[in-house]
Amino acid sequence: MIRTIRRTDRRDFIAAAALLAAAGLCALPAAAQAPSAAGGAGTPVILVVGDSLSAEYGLARGTGWVALLEKKLADEKLPARVINASVSGDTTSGGRARLPALLAQHRPTHVVIELGGNDALRGLPLKGTEDNLAFMAQAARKAGAKVLLVGMQVPPNYGGDYGRRFGAVFPAVAATEKTALVPFLLAGVADAKDPTALFQPDRIHPRAEAQPIMLANVWPELKKLLR
Repeated sequence: MIRTIRRTDRRDFIAAAALLAAAGLCALPAAAQAPSAAGGAGTPVILVVGDSLSAEYGLARGTGWVALLEKKLADEKLPARVINASVSGDTTSGGRARLPALLAQHRPTHVVIELGGNDALRGLPLKGTEDNLAFMAQAARKAGAKVLLVGMQVPPNYGGDYGRRFGAVFPAVAATEKTALVPFLLAGVADAKDPTALFQPDRIHPRAEAQPIMLANVWPELKKLLR
């Protein structure tokens, strides 16, 4: 069974970074759940450390891409436990602060890092984003986990130069730290012909219909790590 760790956090901006025309802000109240212990010996434990894109914001429980991942694992006959430690509004610095305790508690075999968009939306220095992601990749690897870094992009109104530099952070970290990489979590969603069609009425958070697309972007790279 998938385990989800939730908490109330600050205002959430992450999905707007992927929209071609971002609009609105939204807070994410969430109920806390007790985290689980690691799985039995030999059973892969997949820890997802992300923000609202992975935290099922505005969705029925069990319909987000991380929940769909568990169903995909069953379909593929790949026994594994999924722990969703995503927090709405989180930045790479927040993930960096949370990760050591998560690694110690859950002892994951695989860590999926889906963070960075909020850094851009808050104007945080890209060097800090890169350093934080690298630290997380190193910490996960030192704990014995394989790492999958999930990339994000910002809309054109951030400027072409900034967009290119931000987008380049993820492949740069993946290359330096030798991690697997998903180039863009919202490929096929935010860059669709009508990018608003797959988003909730707030025009920020992806709808349930977008979640299988997001999983399809992640799955090929994650599957390679599970073999």
